[in-house]
Amino acid sequence: MSTPTRAPRNTLSRELVVENAVRLADRDGLGSLTIRALAAECGARPMAIYHHIANKEAILDAIVDAVYAEVHLPRADRPWRDELAERSRSMRAALARHPWALAVLESRRNPGAETLRGHEACLEILRTAGFSLPATAHAYALLDAFVYGFAVQEAMLDQAGLDDDPADLVEGLDLSRFPRMAEFASGHVLTEGYSFGSSFEVGLELTLDSLDRLRHTY
Repeated sequence: MSTPTRAPRNTLSRELVVENAVRLADRDGLGSLTIRALAAECGARPMAIYHHIANKEAILDAIVDAVYAEVHLPRADRPWRDELAERSRSMRAALARHPWALAVLESRRNPGAETLRGHEACLEILRTAGFSLPATAHAYALLDAFVYGFAVQEAMLDQAGLDDDPADLVEGLDLSRFPRMAEFASGHVLTEGYSFGSSFEVGLELTLDSLDRLRHTY
């Protein structure tokens, strides 16, 4: 294996460390994110990383914050449904770009500014829209459960390659004793234009409908 080119002295910054940490996690997974591997990605010595970020936990805090920085901040002066829908689509897209984030997004004890800004914006729009504090808590939890859950399913399907060529998958299955599965495969999965992801907008609308009922009854 070739030795990485060293970064010129005094050119490394916290921003570059975080950028390289995100790139490394995107390419090789969260398990690859060690100080030594990150230093190699940066073209620096391991000790140089510690001049910009304290430890592995601080790196995780920073890369989670970088994901939140990509997510739409809902505005309370706009319709709450539209803004939360846009935030949900934006979060789904960010998680597709950074599937490793699903494991750590809500686990940080020292959240960064972008993480806190995102939470503040969601709470602000829900409270401004008339959700009570208990309804706000339930609404936020339900919306994230839907988005994260859908993202998990998409990540698993992508990892297994099941959404790329459903015809190839179905062809290898004997569904003669499973008539409903055969019906579902031939009548839906194998139809032109099928995509598992198309269910996202349907689920999002149903979730937002439920939140609206919650807003008026809880």
